Amino acid sequence: MQNLAIADLPTLVISLAALLVGIRLTKRIGWLAKMNLPAAVVGGVLVAIGTALARTWFQVEIVFASTLTDIFLLVFFTTVGLSAKLSALKAGGKPLVILCFATLLLIVIQNFAGVAIALGYGSHPYYGLLIGSISFVGGPGTAAAWAKEAQTMGLEHAPEVAIAGATFAVVVGALVAGPITGWIVARHGLSSTPDPTHAPWTTVEPDSKPHKPLPLDAVFGPLLLILASVLIGQKLNGWATSAGFVLPGFLTAMMAGVLITNTADLLRKPLDCDLIERDGEFALQAFLVMYLMSLKLWSLGVVILPLLLNVIVQVIAATAVAYFLLFRWLGRDYDAALTTGGFLGFGLSSMTVGMASMDKVASRYGPSPKAFLLITLAGSFFVDLANAFITKAFLLMPMFDPPIPK
Repeated sequence: MQNLAIADLPTLVISLAALLVGIRLTKRIGWLAKMNLPAAVVGGVLVAIGTALARTWFQVEIVFASTLTDIFLLVFFTTVGLSAKLSALKAGGKPLVILCFATLLLIVIQNFAGVAIALGYGSHPYYGLLIGSISFVGGPGTAAAWAKEAQTMGLEHAPEVAIAGATFAVVVGALVAGPITGWIVARHGLSSTPDPTHAPWTTVEPDSKPHKPLPLDAVFGPLLLILASVLIGQKLNGWATSAGFVLPGFLTAMMAGVLITNTADLLRKPLDCDLIERDGEFALQAFLVMYLMSLKLWSLGVVILPLLLNVIVQVIAATAVAYFLLFRWLGRDYDAALTTGGFLGFGLSSMTVGMASMDKVASRYGPSPKAFLLITLAGSFFVDLANAFITKAFLLMPMFDPPIPK
């Protein structure tokens, strides 16, 4: 077998080209659009298929550079932290507290289910976390990030397992969230009760007036904050490591972002998160497509059955928490039903799927501004923070130390 190493700049060029291909395909192919598959997943997997074919047909294993992948990962989680304004939680009140509690419960259940399946198949429990909340609540980006950590601990097939689990999650979440939400609304005879003081949840049309170009300081300011957060996160990581508490680099970068944005709020100098979130979106897409290109797809065959079993278990668990607990805790009304649908969306797939599922039901039965607000607040940053810390808490359990690669 001959290895062909690709340097950083060519890797970046190939990844951006793959990302553009993924964007085009998700727009033009109907079922891809309905599944809400990220363009980076589509483009990255296509390249991974190409490298697998090159290995099979020509005995050439293509190895992409990983330096930029690590940088984009840190940038993305930093922007998540910088967007995590704790003051926004006040707007949700008691229903938001209930939703956040249900989210914590779901994360714990997903991890216990994943670990049980991994142990049942004689694999290391870390694989169970990768196919648990990391894949379902976290999504492809979070799965890839934790898979990198698992690799450093000796779990060679962590990337393939994590990304396969997250891809299954994206698909099943898109298939389940909308229909179950519609079923709840129909079963209980619910309907929207529009509040005249609230406008329906609609997409704002772009301003027809010409936009002025952004000044350079508006671009450099968010970039400076992101880089400063990355540096502070690295310093925090060093202190934690020296104290004997090992944390993933992306987690401390996110914590640094949370610290900076909420300190700015306390000083009455709130940050404008629009550009920060756009930078984070780009960093996530770039990281994800570059990471997926390096997948060793030929190693997935032996884990297909555990992954399928895991999907069935996770869907049953999430649906039970959503319908029998969250829907009832929120009052069994129309707002509760749509909030439950959004919860299923980001609990099984992503915020995008959750919002799309709610929007589809709302277009038929009527608007629910309250539900959209709750899901936006809980799903935009609380989920990522909670998932990261609960995952780390699981890793502190004795069964995870030391890892035995299998």
